[in-house]
Amino acid sequence: MKTKTLTPEKLQKQAARREKELRYWQKQKNRPKRNMYFAYLVLIIAIVYGIDEVASQIGMLMKTEIAADLFQSENSVTILNLLQILNVPFLLVGFLYRPLADKWGRKTFLVINTFGMSLSLFIIFVSNNVFLYFIGAALIQFFVPHDMHVVYIMESSPQKHRAKTYSIIKFFANMTVMLIPILRRTLMTSASEWRKVYMIPAVVGLIVSFLALLFARETDAFLDSRIKYLSMTDEERAEIEARKAAENAQGGLIPALKFAFKHKQLRWLYITTALTGIGFIGSIDYQTIMSYGFAGSMGGYTDEILNSVSINQVTEALMLFPIGSAVAQVIMGFISDAKGRKAAAITTAANCVISFVIFTVGASMDLSPAIVGFFCGAFVGSYYSTNDVLIMMVGESSPTNLRSSAMSAQFIVGAIGYVICYAVYTPITMKFGNVAIAPVAFGLLVPAFIAALVALIKQTSDTRNVDMDTVTGTEWD
Repeated sequence: MKTKTLTPEKLQKQAARREKELRYWQKQKNRPKRNMYFAYLVLIIAIVYGIDEVASQIGMLMKTEIAADLFQSENSVTILNLLQILNVPFLLVGFLYRPLADKWGRKTFLVINTFGMSLSLFIIFVSNNVFLYFIGAALIQFFVPHDMHVVYIMESSPQKHRAKTYSIIKFFANMTVMLIPILRRTLMTSASEWRKVYMIPAVVGLIVSFLALLFARETDAFLDSRIKYLSMTDEERAEIEARKAAENAQGGLIPALKFAFKHKQLRWLYITTALTGIGFIGSIDYQTIMSYGFAGSMGGYTDEILNSVSINQVTEALMLFPIGSAVAQVIMGFISDAKGRKAAAITTAANCVISFVIFTVGASMDLSPAIVGFFCGAFVGSYYSTNDVLIMMVGESSPTNLRSSAMSAQFIVGAIGYVICYAVYTPITMKFGNVAIAPVAFGLLVPAFIAALVALIKQTSDTRNVDMDTVTGTEWD
């Protein structure tokens, strides 16, 4: 590898910049903490986490109303889903932006991300056309994935209370999703007034971003790490860079994919990941499935019936959605620690299928909205929990030098499932409209998850007690 040679003048400027940055971070480190600092930091982070959850969920919990208003077509939801693919580049660019927090600090990006999410919600609130709506939606895709509030919790909480603090804040954040149906009930008198629901979380988020700017300190963990790095000699920094380069040279997506498909455990975990991806459309169109299910049970899909369902049954059902989702995620955590990863993946996959069937059939049979909403939340929570466990199992089944690459490659394999999903979903729903989404999602998700369950039971092994320092990935061949 070629080493770039710097002139003495450039080396001198580089050293001066490092010295200036070092003094700045040392000054931040020496700032005294105010009384009750941790208490109000937790409050700020909890609200930020809540805004993040609302920004992540609001588009899906309002999808039928948004699509109908923007496109006024029988296949409006399919059109919206296809156009949202245009947001993917913003998501990818966002992943490149996240590592900058390791150099410029956590606080800067906590403030920027919170302000950005809130501004995105506000843009959608004031949008009066498709173009402005997609600007807001694209910005949400850029800012939401960074989770700097989670980094703050991990780096600011006392070690013995870290898991407890995170659990409490995460529970609060999950419950803030209930704000969406509450605002629907309070602010919407018709489905066309969906934009009003974006206003309150946007304003709260903008206020909290300024509170974070004024009152949050940089995390001690970042300050210690950055000060240590800047205090090193040039030789020590060069040694660290050389070590990182050597570690990166051992990995890579192509070597990880080749390795995974040569060995049973990783091969079947990848196959299972792709199978779960086939049911993806159910995890983003659940509100439309619910809306058209209730409308069908009332005798038709007219604008009048859909508007009535939106204001009444759907809003009531969404009150129980976050509770069902939270319960499903808690079940995964307990089973994973008590019985192992494989047992957790099997349980969450089975819960996903059962909950999906109950909520889709329940809506079409006009069951209580509370029951439909709870099992809808349980379905979505179980869907994503299944994928979380599969990611964990891949990490615990990969050798150290390929672990990061193997986990990244898992997303590429999972995309095969998404491609199959959209290849089936798009032409059918474009032809038959939104009413076809429920049967298509049912036909994709149920068989795919049953196949995933069979693969998990018969072809994979548990990884709970694996030593991640010594695992080779060949133990299960």
